Amino acid sequence: MKANVITFVVIVGMTVWLAMHVGMVTWTPVKMVGGVMAAVGVALLMAARVQLGASFSVRAKAKKLVTTGVYSRIRNPIYVFSAMFLVGLVIVSERWLLLAPIAVLMPVQIARARKEEAVLREAFGEEYVRYKAGTWF
Repeated sequence: MKANVITFVVIVGMTVWLAMHVGMVTWTPVKMVGGVMAAVGVALLMAARVQLGASFSVRAKAKKLVTTGVYSRIRNPIYVFSAMFLVGLVIVSERWLLLAPIAVLMPVQIARARKEEAVLREAFGEEYVRYKAGTWF
């Protein structure tokens, strides 16, 4: 339950930050693209989190193989849409140095995804292998 609360607080916090800064931005076409990226990213991130349900955990666990919704196309949508949201925020804010922590975060998320993949493959075997073959990242 603790991880669910933390996830919710982070998502709400990021969304509130974006909403608070919308009026302060001089919207150029590039910033509009960033804003759309951030908004779509956070919406899909929340959808992925809801669809994951009780299978969400901070550490890799094999509670249930979720293969519906956004998980029917992307194995790790929370990582993908978090990155999309963050890059969108960087574009809107024009704080390009913030790309550095995102660049560090990406390999960490890829390593986490690989660890989760190993746990899921061990738990669900051929079912996971078939699922993986039909999805991206």
